[in-house]
Amino acid sequence: MNRRLFIIAALGLLSACATAPLTPAQSAHAELEPLYAANAGREVLKIEVASNGCTAKADFTFYVERSGVGTTLSFARKRLDPCRAFAMGKTELVFTWAELGLDGHNPVFLLNPLAAWTGPGS
Repeated sequence: MNRRLFIIAALGLLSACATAPLTPAQSAHAELEPLYAANAGREVLKIEVASNGCTAKADFTFYVERSGVGTTLSFARKRLDPCRAFAMGKTELVFTWAELGLDGHNPVFLLNPLAAWTGPGS
């Protein structure tokens, strides 16, 4: 699967949710999930994403592309969080390097935009 096909598929998923309001961070890169943090450990990659209380790892998909320049990784949300929390929150998702199809010893370029976490409800 090439990058264009991935972006078209992600946009198709997002078009089904066109009535959901987008935050400024999401509107700039609507096809990729904004991350509050990413931490590459020895065995796992941890990411922090927005959550209304029901966000789970199964709600996300990832795409790895290997090229001569390096390996890129991106995360996209498959479905929106249906919960209705009073204040916006975040959750940490943990992916093993093996789960991502990577060895964790070589550099990986993360394509998702980073958004500053400013606290609940802001």
